[in-house]
Amino acid sequence: MACFFRRKVAAQLCRIFGHKEDAFIPAISAIPVSKKQISPDLQLSVSFLVNNGFLSSDGDFKTKTELLARQLKPDGVIEEVIPSRGGIHFRINKIILAKRLLEQLQKDPQGFGVQSELFRGLHGRRTLVEFSSPNIAKKFHAGHLRSTIIGNFISNLKAALRNEVIRVNYLGDWGMQFGLLGAGFQRLGSQDKLRDNPLQHLFDVYVQINREAENDEAIQEAAREFFRCLEQGDEQSLSLWKQFREITIEEYQRIYKRLGVHFDHYSGESFHQKKTLDVLQQLRDRGLLTVTEKGTGVVDVSPAGDMSSYATVQRSDGTSLYITRDIAAALDRKEKYDFDEMIYVTDKSQAVHFRQLFQILQAMQHPWAERCHHVPFGLVQGMSTRRGEVVFLEDVLDEARNRMLRNMNQSRTTKDLDDPEETAEKVGVSALIVQDFQGPITSDYKFDWDRVLQSRGDTGVFLQYTHARLRSLIRMHDGGEETSCDPLHLQDKRSILILQHLLRYDEVLYQCNQELQPRYLVNFLMTLCHLVASAHKELPVKGSSPAVAQARLHLFGGACTVLANGMAILGIKPVDKM
Repeated sequence: MACFFRRKVAAQLCRIFGHKEDAFIPAISAIPVSKKQISPDLQLSVSFLVNNGFLSSDGDFKTKTELLARQLKPDGVIEEVIPSRGGIHFRINKIILAKRLLEQLQKDPQGFGVQSELFRGLHGRRTLVEFSSPNIAKKFHAGHLRSTIIGNFISNLKAALRNEVIRVNYLGDWGMQFGLLGAGFQRLGSQDKLRDNPLQHLFDVYVQINREAENDEAIQEAAREFFRCLEQGDEQSLSLWKQFREITIEEYQRIYKRLGVHFDHYSGESFHQKKTLDVLQQLRDRGLLTVTEKGTGVVDVSPAGDMSSYATVQRSDGTSLYITRDIAAALDRKEKYDFDEMIYVTDKSQAVHFRQLFQILQAMQHPWAERCHHVPFGLVQGMSTRRGEVVFLEDVLDEARNRMLRNMNQSRTTKDLDDPEETAEKVGVSALIVQDFQGPITSDYKFDWDRVLQSRGDTGVFLQYTHARLRSLIRMHDGGEETSCDPLHLQDKRSILILQHLLRYDEVLYQCNQELQPRYLVNFLMTLCHLVASAHKELPVKGSSPAVAQARLHLFGGACTVLANGMAILGIKPVDKM
């Protein structure tokens, strides 16, 4: 971990400038590895020192950098201080680097990276993450895959950083569409079909009644009446709605299990619809609610307070809207969980909705609204199976597993597995996650099955293969990594590149946490895989002297630990054989 080495630089800066060491930690970072040559290990941003008033902004930057570099002295840990264009570089004693990193990985494998000083003040917080949030009475659409895996990543990351995480699935289980579905089921539904294939039957009913309602005002009125009955607590309407909800959650949980995702709470709009009247009253009491000529209730969210933009919070017939229920949900969650931050993960088309939600909460004088965040994501294009265009996530998961199974059966390197289907399932899900996480999550991307499941290149398959290969090496030399390690045997180029890369792990996690973007971790793990693949070819364990073999086994074991930890944060279950 880089903490020890950052402290060594910070201590010298403390001596020069007279401030506490902690003030300089953000200015010191590990240098990304270079394939061509061994780079210096750490860099100091002189711009940071200038921008934060430690150095004067007057004078030539190059001269300022060289002068400071002369004041920083090599010692037993820092072997060389090098002024450069971007700041000041430091070469670390590589024996101490190997010793410190591998000792930390062996002593506290789960704490490696996440116990860094970079996260001081961020541990022990309570984070509520709302994600996935599909609509009940519908099969799980592939479009909800992104919300599910991104929300799971954020939850895993926050938990790894020692936060208390509350995972909430806020189901779309209320609103006018259920009026249409309820009226449709009363007209076209079958309890027998509902038992046999529940979500398919509800989907068929909804499609048919929606089509008929386009040209039939009576059906539209029946839908409005059913929803009014729901809002008024009519027992018969509620009983049917509850049946739809229970069936849906049961089906969803089966798919979440395949993805390795769990929730602490299944919530939904229905939980908060009764409190919408309280919300509307609070808005009235604060003078925030305006009734328009059409009879709708609106809240002004324009910067100038001139109603140039507003949010509608009540229909003219008095029924609630999605945003009204979201306000009620936010107030309820703050009271119930007293979160430090709340994160919503939805597609970017809902950006305006969440901006208005946060503006209304702030207008209601809730200071915690500033700690509510929307994490938007783009759309996936071109996701299809051999049967045609995909609508449902289960089709995608089946396709990934089946294609992976075929690829494994055709590969000469595939090992004998106890459960090939389970391995294919885990690797297939890994492939989907890595493809999704490689770019900025706000971007749309084109899905490509052939690229997703390649064993070469930066794919989830390559990630799993590298981990399985390392696990195989460790099994072959069972117990070898538990013995002592002499860092003198890890001074070759390949070993040093891996050690330098591991030095950056805490910074990568910090960047992921700051931006709530998984791509930094994916890229870090992929680079680690490539470094390990090169080292594995040139640094044999078998056939080497016992001392060399043990040192290399420690190095590969440490890399395997970081791979597994990083994969777990991404939501990937590492496989030990493939």
